[in-house]
Amino acid sequence: MAKRCVICGKIPSVGNNVSHAHNVVKRRWMPNIKKMRIKDAGSVRRAYVCTRCLRSGKVVKAI
Repeated sequence: MAKRCVICGKIPSVGNNVSHAHNVVKRRWMPNIKKMRIKDAGSVRRAYVCTRCLRSGKVVKAI
């Protein structure tokens, strides 16, 4: 599945898990991406969109 929002360009961010013993392990935070039918320039197409764009109204869902 695509890991990038086609509207805002949100991608996974990286960082570390740090335990109480300060053991450091790399990890990734994935954006909440859904495959949706959206209206784009008057046509309907399928796209990977993050839920933040859906909630904020940057995307119009096709019916």
